Amino acid sequence: MPIKSYLAYPVSGRLDELTAALRRLPGCDVVPAVNRDLLVLVTDSPDEAADEALGVALAGVPSLQALALVAGLGDEAIDQAPSLPSTGSWP
Repeated sequence: MPIKSYLAYPVSGRLDELTAALRRLPGCDVVPAVNRDLLVLVTDSPDEAADEALGVALAGVPSLQALALVAGLGDEAIDQAPSLPSTGSWP
């Protein structure tokens, strides 16, 4: 299950339209920035094929000017990631 986060930049004046379009896509969580006209987009796809289909759908959003990948984890990285401690402080 690929999980990715992006900065999504709207075409000028089309932030609300972009927000609505991204929220309609499956597996997308959208968080608006407080002080900028941009969105944080987090995607969670069940498999690589769904992730590729989502990429095609994102490329077709007319109100999206640019999309910058910030982080991405695939199944292997998720399986191999160390677990966070359940108690105590993080170093």
